[in-house]
Amino acid sequence: MTGYTMLRNGGVGNGGQTCMLRWSNRIRLTWLSFTLFIILVFFPLIAHYYLTTLDEADEAGKRIFGPRAGNELCEVKHVLDLCRIRESVSEELLQLEAKRQELNSEIAKLNLKIEACKKSIENAKQDLLQLKNVISQTEHSYKELMAQNQPKLSLPIRLLPEKDDAGLPPPKVIRGCRLHNCFDYSRCPLTSGFPVYVYDSDQFAFGSYLDPLVKQAFQATARANVYVTENADIACLYVILVGEIQEPVVLRPAELEKQLYSLPHWRTDGHNHVIISLSRKSDTQNLLYNVSTGRAMVAQSTFYASQYRPGFDLVVSPLVHAMSEPNFMEIPPQVPVKRKYLFTFQGEKIESLRSSLQEARSFEEEMEGDPPADYDDRIIATLKAVQDSRLDQVLVEFTCKNQPKPSLPTEWALCGEREDRLELLKLSTFALIITPGDPHLVISSGCATRLFEALEVGAVPVVLGEQVQLPYQDMLQWNEAALVVPKPRVTEVHFLLRSLSDSDLLAMRRQGRFLWETYFSTADSIFNTMLAMIRTRIQIPAAPIREEAAAEIPHRSGKAAGTDPNMADNGDLDLGPVETEPPYASPKYLRNFTLTVTDFYRSWNSAPGPFHLFPHTPFDPVLPSEAKFLGSGTGFRPIGGGAGGSGKEFQAALGGNVPREQFTVVMLTYEREEVLMNSLERLNGLPYLNKVVVVWNSPKLPSEDLLWPDIGVPIMVIEK
Repeated sequence: MTGYTMLRNGGVGNGGQTCMLRWSNRIRLTWLSFTLFIILVFFPLIAHYYLTTLDEADEAGKRIFGPRAGNELCEVKHVLDLCRIRESVSEELLQLEAKRQELNSEIAKLNLKIEACKKSIENAKQDLLQLKNVISQTEHSYKELMAQNQPKLSLPIRLLPEKDDAGLPPPKVIRGCRLHNCFDYSRCPLTSGFPVYVYDSDQFAFGSYLDPLVKQAFQATARANVYVTENADIACLYVILVGEIQEPVVLRPAELEKQLYSLPHWRTDGHNHVIISLSRKSDTQNLLYNVSTGRAMVAQSTFYASQYRPGFDLVVSPLVHAMSEPNFMEIPPQVPVKRKYLFTFQGEKIESLRSSLQEARSFEEEMEGDPPADYDDRIIATLKAVQDSRLDQVLVEFTCKNQPKPSLPTEWALCGEREDRLELLKLSTFALIITPGDPHLVISSGCATRLFEALEVGAVPVVLGEQVQLPYQDMLQWNEAALVVPKPRVTEVHFLLRSLSDSDLLAMRRQGRFLWETYFSTADSIFNTMLAMIRTRIQIPAAPIREEAAAEIPHRSGKAAGTDPNMADNGDLDLGPVETEPPYASPKYLRNFTLTVTDFYRSWNSAPGPFHLFPHTPFDPVLPSEAKFLGSGTGFRPIGGGAGGSGKEFQAALGGNVPREQFTVVMLTYEREEVLMNSLERLNGLPYLNKVVVVWNSPKLPSEDLLWPDIGVPIMVIEK
């Protein structure tokens, strides 16, 4: 250090040391450069060599840099992982390439199919266009043919006869009156609507003698009838009530006849008039007997053969319920079919009772072949023999315990009060009705009372005497509700009644109940039946139903209802048209003026009875096909499209005439919410269903928190 300092300071003797320092510095720089050269040149070559020979190491345990004392180098591991990743990526790329090629081929095939579908759609459009043209041409041709074959017709101008017209030429015999020679059809054209004028009985002298309840009931039902008009000049029919007369008033035939001929619109002979005599209490009044009624129709419950004109006069039922409806809650049920007594009869005939008790001759001698003097004697003996045999439990009484009701000659009088007779009939399977012994008495009020009392409580009437004229016999099929047996067959009555099966007996009982409830139970039904009978005879269609808006009850819909398992699998059943367009009007009903002509026999003689009898049934509603409804969701109308049925038959019939035809379900309910909800849920998925109308028949409205099921169609709730 001291020498180095001396050299720097220029001391003496320092020349040799300076040269040595320079030489040592040069040597150091040379080695340093050589070392850097080796490091920069040979080390990369060596590293390159080992790296290029890395893939050639076959043994798993081969070490690139020789064995080490510890684990493998982390760098080597990383390199191996990268190699494996490269191999996996290469394989996946190969697979993706294969899939890409496969998808390209599928896309090419689908493009070919799309092109084929486009071509088929174009062809279908062309075919559809051609079909539309054909349909349009066909419709045009159809309209032309209809215009040629069925030209448009306007309603004929109604020609009204003069008020004081001379009338029709009189028939040779008044008893020979029929519609063709005693009824003026010119006053009742098809388009008239069947107007009926009802006289006010209080304006005439006999009006003060009428039974107050009968008169009040008649006036009430006349005011509510759809056909009654106050304009007598346009009337087709004129109605006058003349009975029942209060007892003990006696109205002489000549006096009554004079008052009838003084009616304002009698027109000399009374054509197009109906004279009504209703029986309520008395069973003996035949008010119009020996009264000349001219060409006027007579409607009453008692007729002699000399005064009854078949097809012209009307046999009506007695007016039992004048100002009140019958208590249907007290009517016995239809079942059981068999009751305590096989048959019953209670009555008394004073004139022939004495001879009927002399059994020593009457029955035995008649069986030997001698003609009977009175069939009632045979009837009494036969029925007593059946009762004494005790083969069946029967009850026959030919004498009344109390005073019998007044009766006509040879007629069996009623025994006891009405309530007592009904109680006995409730225990009877059959009710015997013996017609009067006088063959000229074709129907009496007493026989009619027995008939309708039996129908009311479900006892099947057995009428002994084929000469009887039952109410509306030319229209109603009484053989479906009653048995009419000639009196000579009285010995076979027991066998006949025992031979009836339970199903036939139940069917007759149901039909009898239907006839009584529909046509004879109340004053309204009796008056409506009389008018409908005459209207049907002269072939005038019924008046349409009056449209009245129903009060709709608001309600909330809940969760969607499930599908009924019975309707889950519809198979090939079509679910009906999809309403993608607004509703359209139903087809016009073109049979209004021909229905009573073409369907006369079918409508009056088909079960469950005559359909066209009442003015509010212009069509024939047959339930339960729902109430027959017509399709397309625009309202109610009779079934169009065919015969109904079920399954495929229903499908074919429903869409037969109207392709978009659907139907509506009407349900009547009374405070049975759970049952109603279950019934509505079962309608979910019903084919061809358009909507559901629920008629709420209860003064108590449904609860506000009641959730109605969502069945996919509207549910309308209306208040009755």
